[in-house]
Amino acid sequence: MQEQSKAQKIALEDAKNRVITRTAMAYLELGKVRHSLELLRKEQESAEKILQVTQERQGEGYELPVEVTKAQLTKAQVIQRILQLEGREDELEVFLRYQLGFSETQSIEVTPEELPGEAEQAGADLVAMAMTHNAGLQLAESDVRAKEFRLKGERRGYFPTLELVSVYSVLAKFNNFEQFFRTFQRNNFNAGIDVRVPIFSAPARAAVGLAQINLEAAKVSLTNKKTELTADVRQKTRRVRERDAAKEVARLELQLAQQQVAVQQAQFDEGKLNLREVEKARLEENEKWMLYLDANFQKQQAQLELLKTTGQLDKVWQ
Repeated sequence: MQEQSKAQKIALEDAKNRVITRTAMAYLELGKVRHSLELLRKEQESAEKILQVTQERQGEGYELPVEVTKAQLTKAQVIQRILQLEGREDELEVFLRYQLGFSETQSIEVTPEELPGEAEQAGADLVAMAMTHNAGLQLAESDVRAKEFRLKGERRGYFPTLELVSVYSVLAKFNNFEQFFRTFQRNNFNAGIDVRVPIFSAPARAAVGLAQINLEAAKVSLTNKKTELTADVRQKTRRVRERDAAKEVARLELQLAQQQVAVQQAQFDEGKLNLREVEKARLEENEKWMLYLDANFQKQQAQLELLKTTGQLDKVWQ
């Protein structure tokens, strides 16, 4: 019963961790979506300026109709992405209000945050954390202990048993016991000792054998889970590092796009570049921003999965 209670507590903790993971991911995604919407609305303004300039140049005979169509397509694609993200924003807000117990009218404010550094530790340290805090491994260890207790209990079937036995009877008079027995007592009480020595007990032997098999199977399952957990932690650690590298690449690409916008803005101020080229550069900058936000969110997802596996999700709320 003690191990069963422990297993129930571990399962409850695992369910809580799953809820934390879903809620944290929704919160982080909501921050990404809102930032993306800000960028897309700026991108829509740039697309409208590009379309306006292109239409004017086409009216003056400097542009072909195909260029106008391309500008219209760019604007339509931006509007489509805005509508998609607005729908996703609404879904995330509904989910978070339900998870956090907020009312429908209560707004949800999100701030860009970095996840705790536990997800950046060395692989060996993370494996050690997982061996101590992982819920699946704890359940497997609890199952082994329960099987050990069961085997210990079944082996007691080989031990002699001693029982105190007593029987109290109230005998009837209609069967004429008084005529056949010299001493007859209607209220009869018998007491004694029942001693059993199992020299050969087939049920006990079968129960012990089954308990041993179950224990060995539980130990094998525990060993396999440890091996799988070690591999899983190392894989997720590598994934976090890969996502971090991808985030750095996206950051540098964004930085390069911002520098190009600054250069083209300076050329525009000097009259060396037209407005359409500047707005195209701004569109490119916004796209790099979107890629950076996606890379950052993917890294955060990988970090959350690693924190969940190592049993460190409580650090998310600190």
